[in-house]
Amino acid sequence: MSLNNKTIIITGASRGIGRGMALRFAQDGANIVIAAKSSEPHPKLEGTIHTVAEEVNKAGGNALAFQLDVRKELSVKKLMTAAFETFGSIDAIINNAGAISLTSVEKTSPKRYDLMQTVNHRAVYCLAHYGIPYLKKSANPHIINLSPPINLNLKWLKDYAPYTLSKYGMSMLTLGLAEELKSAGISVNSLWPKTMIATAAIEFAVGNKETLTHCRTPKIMADAAYQLLLTEKNTITGQLLLDEDILRQYGVDNFEQYAVDASKPLYPDLFLD
Repeated sequence: MSLNNKTIIITGASRGIGRGMALRFAQDGANIVIAAKSSEPHPKLEGTIHTVAEEVNKAGGNALAFQLDVRKELSVKKLMTAAFETFGSIDAIINNAGAISLTSVEKTSPKRYDLMQTVNHRAVYCLAHYGIPYLKKSANPHIINLSPPINLNLKWLKDYAPYTLSKYGMSMLTLGLAEELKSAGISVNSLWPKTMIATAAIEFAVGNKETLTHCRTPKIMADAAYQLLLTEKNTITGQLLLDEDILRQYGVDNFEQYAVDASKPLYPDLFLD
């Protein structure tokens, strides 16, 4: 099994987990559509769609850099057309782009609330809506949403219900889409890290630079997504999965390789008791 010549759309792929996935899949010779807002360099954050495209090509893949704001449905529609016209297929869509604010209802402005709902669960709907006709043409199509198991422990709702709602909305769409698309052979799953991952979101929205030493690298999510994409249609579908569990299922037992600092205890990710 290989991802050679498979076309995979990854949102939020200009840095972090999305970039890690793009580079992992490129090793198989996959076609990677790097879909993100970051077309120009950011003063604080490394990476643009163009720098990642260069890395993908050097890693053995074929890249299409596409500037995308997932809130704009016409841009999403154009993304699907561009991907199909460039590579001749769309085999997987990975909804990695996200917006986060760990704030209460009282402290979350309507503008920030709308941003999280639109970038998180509405984007899953929108990319599926415009992507399904293309995925139906694939021999082994997949949708992967980066969203957590639905945990109704009230502690995850008390302090930041707006963000929690946006991520659980993604997971509910996973469950619904999996059933809707089962007869079409499109596998739909959610993937979530068991521990925090060293990304800009963790550094700036959850903790600080020291927090990153208690994280794993994006490579663990990339390896887990890779295994999911290799599964045959509907072998695994409608599941809210954790990265470590997937990798253990496929024989991985060395998880120190993913630690930013193996001497530091790992912090569990949000929504996991």
